[in-house]
Amino acid sequence: MAGSPEAAAQGRDAPAGAAPRGGKRAAPGEAGALQPAKLSRAELYKPPTSEELSQLKETEDLFHSSLLRLQIEELLKEVTLKDTKKKKIDAFLHEINSLLGAIPETPETELTDQAWLPKGVQVPFLQVPFSVKGKFRFVPPTELKVVGSYLLGTCIKPEINVDVAVTMPREIFQDKDNLNQRYHRKRALYLAHIAQQFSKEKLFGSVKFAYMNSNHLKPILLLRPQGKDEKMVTVRLHACPAPGLFKPSRFYPSKNNVRTAWFMEQSTPKEGAPEPPTPHYNNSILCDTVLLSHLHFLSSAATDFPGMKDGLALLKVWLNQRQLSKGLGCFSGFLVSMLVAYLLMKRKIVKMMSGYQVLRSTLQFLATTDLSVTGITLAKDVDASLPVLDDFHQAFEVVFVDPSGLVNLCADMTASKYHQVQFEAKRSMEILDDQMVDGFQVLLMTAKPMLRAFDHVFHLKHASKLQGACKKMQLLNELMDRGGNYVATALPFVVSLLARGLAGRVLLVAHSLPQIPEWSIDAEPPKHKDVGPLTFGLLFVPEFAASTLEKGPQADHPEALDFRTFWGEKSELRRFQDGSICEAVVWEADTICQKRLIPEQIVRHLLKLHADIPESSICYNGALLESVIRTGQKESGTGEEAMVSVVCSYDDLSRKLWNLKGLPLTVTAVQGVHPALRYTDVFPPIPMKPIYSFHTRIRTKHLLLPSEEKPCPAYIAPLKIICHMEGSGQWPQDKEAIKRIKAAFHLQLAELLQQQHQLVCRPAVTHTDVYKDGYVFRLQVAYHREPLILREVVTPEGMLKYQDTEESRQLELETLHLPYLTSSLHGLQQQHPVFGSTCRLAKRWVCAQLLSDNISEECVDLLVAFLFLHPAPFTPPSSPQVGFLRFLDLLATFDWKNNPLIVNLNAGLTEADCTEIKNKFVAARSRLPVMFIATPKDRWSSMWTQERPSVQILQRLLVLASESLRALEMQLMDPQNSQDVKMVFRPPLDFYDVLIHLNPNQIPRHLESVDQPLKSFSRGVVKNSTAVKILFPVVDYDPVQCYLQELRDAFSDLALFFYDKHGGEVIAVLWKPLSFQPQPFKVSSMKGRMVTTLNNELVCVPNVEAILEDFKVLGEGLVKSVEAHTEKWTI
Repeated sequence: MAGSPEAAAQGRDAPAGAAPRGGKRAAPGEAGALQPAKLSRAELYKPPTSEELSQLKETEDLFHSSLLRLQIEELLKEVTLKDTKKKKIDAFLHEINSLLGAIPETPETELTDQAWLPKGVQVPFLQVPFSVKGKFRFVPPTELKVVGSYLLGTCIKPEINVDVAVTMPREIFQDKDNLNQRYHRKRALYLAHIAQQFSKEKLFGSVKFAYMNSNHLKPILLLRPQGKDEKMVTVRLHACPAPGLFKPSRFYPSKNNVRTAWFMEQSTPKEGAPEPPTPHYNNSILCDTVLLSHLHFLSSAATDFPGMKDGLALLKVWLNQRQLSKGLGCFSGFLVSMLVAYLLMKRKIVKMMSGYQVLRSTLQFLATTDLSVTGITLAKDVDASLPVLDDFHQAFEVVFVDPSGLVNLCADMTASKYHQVQFEAKRSMEILDDQMVDGFQVLLMTAKPMLRAFDHVFHLKHASKLQGACKKMQLLNELMDRGGNYVATALPFVVSLLARGLAGRVLLVAHSLPQIPEWSIDAEPPKHKDVGPLTFGLLFVPEFAASTLEKGPQADHPEALDFRTFWGEKSELRRFQDGSICEAVVWEADTICQKRLIPEQIVRHLLKLHADIPESSICYNGALLESVIRTGQKESGTGEEAMVSVVCSYDDLSRKLWNLKGLPLTVTAVQGVHPALRYTDVFPPIPMKPIYSFHTRIRTKHLLLPSEEKPCPAYIAPLKIICHMEGSGQWPQDKEAIKRIKAAFHLQLAELLQQQHQLVCRPAVTHTDVYKDGYVFRLQVAYHREPLILREVVTPEGMLKYQDTEESRQLELETLHLPYLTSSLHGLQQQHPVFGSTCRLAKRWVCAQLLSDNISEECVDLLVAFLFLHPAPFTPPSSPQVGFLRFLDLLATFDWKNNPLIVNLNAGLTEADCTEIKNKFVAARSRLPVMFIATPKDRWSSMWTQERPSVQILQRLLVLASESLRALEMQLMDPQNSQDVKMVFRPPLDFYDVLIHLNPNQIPRHLESVDQPLKSFSRGVVKNSTAVKILFPVVDYDPVQCYLQELRDAFSDLALFFYDKHGGEVIAVLWKPLSFQPQPFKVSSMKGRMVTTLNNELVCVPNVEAILEDFKVLGEGLVKSVEAHTEKWTI
């Protein structure tokens, strides 16, 4: 049977870990290890049932992988309610029902006479204006019905809300209760009386008021059970009118039910002025009349449709992660249930579908349908008297009509919010169809807070300023319709104003949903301004976001007037190159970082001009963090321009190298490897010329040296360039000989550059330094076969074999891998203009945490590249700040232990490659570096993270990243905050054992520190890029780095040293705990130790006092003081 297909099948499907038949069985149960199930032969070959077959087929057709199916099933288990909970909730509801029937009646009083209400409760309604006609008395409710998701089984954890409709009896209403908020006030009084009675009951842990979806006209009562079950459930009581109380025709969107004279508190109405329609007001009353019919409608859709329940749970999780499901005008769970029912009615969904198919179909519909242009309705039979969709479109921004044909379910939603939902749905469909992305993780498990989803975020600090905006925009009728809620009134107008002003620059202008928290029953109801600050998010079109010109219509066109009114005094006539004379707006911005903030100028200008919102009320977070990568004066940019000039100078030098005459072999390639040449150097080099008086000269060699009396000269970084020479039979095959030949090339390059291009050069054995345009370039000659020759090893038997040596690896890294990485990232910068600045912020943060020596620059560059190449569920960052926040999030949340980070540079990896990398990674995990980054040219070795970071350093990085992210997001989301955002760039130092304080005048990069020093020293250079005939400046001289190297050489077995190379004034030292354990006395291992006796034995322990003394002696002139923090080393 060995060769039969059955045997092959059996071998293929044997569960992992099961021994093949006939072999020895695995030893029974190691604790915790999963054991394969023992199946009899008959069971093994049992044909699959039809259910299993259909499941397999479905998995194959619908899901990318069986993994996605399992993940979704697991998530549904997590969020659905357990039966034991349901029993408790049902019991709680029964008790509420019996309590409601027992509430006493009250005598009839005028609506405005509320003295009968006891002291402990306030009416949960803003009664403005206060005087209103009508009478009120309390009569216990006629019935109580559970409505909403609880009965349908579609409510999901963490927040279980059960909606209960309490029907107010007919006898408490009068004829004209539909007018002037009378119905709403009766409803509020009704709830207030129930609340007051319930607050005395032992059954409830808390009794509170809230606004339904933060709508001021709709207070509801929240009841939670007593004791430890309080968190389990919230019962929401909705008061609704007796059926048939109101004639529906009174509430059509074009009808008026709030009289202007009453709202404005005028004694007599104006003659002949028509009353404006009040669609939102009408809608809010109609909603209460259809609660039960909606429940019946949904439950008929959900019968025999298990996929609907699962699909809704997934859709609700999707909405929650995007912050779309709470607040005024949200896309609530109820709304999404109605949408699924609509798709079922239209046969876009059928009852056979699984939850995942329901999710996909709904997202597909949202992505392709714009309800703000073409509304949809659930009303089946068209009754000629009912309002048509066009009537709804005139009254509301987004239209989705319920089965009765009367209620717009999206009445409070702004068009902007719907467009955000639509944008998210489009993006989600792309992600689900992309085989390379783990759709489940990205769509359902990743939160999208505004700060990380939008490129720029700004806050309107005081919502009360929107009152002025309503006046300025003449929105009195809308204000009346919204019951005086100026936030809800002005918001759609403000957003559409911004959308018009930023058209072409942004894909999306989004706003946060106004939210009002619940309040206790004895407190005043919250005012409109209590929504707190409103937040707006802008998502840029990277090509146009920073353009300085807004070109308008030609001066003689009729639209020109409209353009002028819109932009105000900023608009002016300009003549363009094609001879046309047009209206135009030009924004002032010199540097790239100022251009990125042009949207801020537009936002401030338009809000001031059209909505009377003063600049002081707008807190704009677009570039607050960029100050840490800015050196020198405030007005200069963030170094993008400097970076471009370095690259230009380098391009010119490489052309000159290509065309050098007189070299024995031609140059085949010139490749930059310095970070500045891929736009990711934290502080780009600045052209410099030395001041001779600050240096001592060595006349004979035309050289300068640092002078002892003066501060240390400014740091000049050599920009490394690899110069590949062509291969030839003349190259020797011996490694020492190759080094000599390379040295000869270095001398000759220097000579020829000096002769043919008058460049000042300084040759050395391993490189040649060239001074050009104020920069110093370091040329290093490379020969492509040298790494191979370095690998040669002769065995004792005289055989030649090849094996990796440290030297060959290092050389390959420098001459092959680093140039490739640099050119790939240079290309990425061309596609995404903020890539470089994001890298620089990320590296500045790593340096500020004193960890730059423990993680390579290339590694950070690749982490940032990952954010741009694999941004799902976001779009690629278009501002450095959002890129940096996502970098911190990636560091803190990525599962480094179980996953490789695959950075698909130049799209060099296919889906199969990625799977292979993941599988090999899992198989070899224990031998691989703790942080594993794979790229197309480096799939298995993760060369940039091979040596560092260590496990402990990575752990420290993760902690710092998640803390920094938390602190930063709090600061950026709180506009009243006056704290400095640089806080996350100032690390806590109390964690270290010893601090070595340095003398600032010997720190060459002192000006680069996070907090600019108050006084700086002249560093012996002037900024100058034209000098030609000069003495060669001092290159790559940083006394602190030399000192650190000496410390590490001498004490690396006892301590770790940390330093911020960008102007840090402190070296932090951490003792290694193992080196403080007493060692047996040996003469050979006495370095830095002293002898002492422990239990009558001679042992040696570190001599801390002497070591601290050594720190001082080694760094004489550089070290200001040594401060020992802790007594950890006492034994």
